[in-house]
Amino acid sequence: MAGSLGELEQLLLLGLMRRSGEASGIELRQELSERAGRDLLPGAVYTIMERLRIRDYVSSYTGETTSTRGGRRRKYYRMTARGERALAESYQQVARMAEGLAEALHTRLEQK
Repeated sequence: MAGSLGELEQLLLLGLMRRSGEASGIELRQELSERAGRDLLPGAVYTIMERLRIRDYVSSYTGETTSTRGGRRRKYYRMTARGERALAESYQQVARMAEGLAEALHTRLEQK
């Protein structure tokens, strides 16, 4: 097993995968907001992504300067093979735990 993922790590890796394995921190933040309803501060995204980089689940690079960002460069992340394995394992764990609970979970959500 490559190592367990925390909830936000898993969500950010899923967001990265949705973006074909490569995205900027800003794009990942938007993905989490739109799809998971999670509004993270930019610093939180970059902190988590740095933790994933240290674990070799993502790599990062800095893009070219742009006038829209006042000459600042945007940081991009790429999923590594190790990150893909960790995400697949984490996803399988959640799927196994949730197996057979879809109806019960759906009913509970409707009651709220």
